[in-house]
Amino acid sequence: MNDATVGSIAHVIQLAVAPVFLLTGVGSMLGVLTNRLARIVDRARKLEADLSGQEEWRLQLLRQWLKDLALRARLIGWAISLCIGCALLIGSVVVLLFVSSITEVNFGGVVAALFIGAMLSLISGLLCFMREIYLATRQLRIGQPERPAPLTP
Repeated sequence: MNDATVGSIAHVIQLAVAPVFLLTGVGSMLGVLTNRLARIVDRARKLEADLSGQEEWRLQLLRQWLKDLALRARLIGWAISLCIGCALLIGSVVVLLFVSSITEVNFGGVVAALFIGAMLSLISGLLCFMREIYLATRQLRIGQPERPAPLTP
């Protein structure tokens, strides 16, 4: 391997550092998202276990909570999928940077398109996460629900 090749590979490694740091951040985000999904699933299982032997008003309330949790789980699922897509696109950018350096083929347009796709995927994942957090805080309830007052004609 000659000095020019070693120098160009060193330059590519310098270029690849930023996407690799981005991969670390996306990996941390995936950890947060999977933990939230696990908590949603655990909460739903507990509510499902409470469904038997309840009064009708309580059953309706539990069913609504389960419906809300299902929506939140779908949003987190989308966020996870989009962040995984982002990580795959970033990984592809790093690979293409090295392939471009070794083969001296210009993949500049492809690298730019993949990086833009990665950023759009990350932004979309974060928007799904933000929506899920909004739903979680809107549905926040502290203490036991009170029995609704009977309707009077």
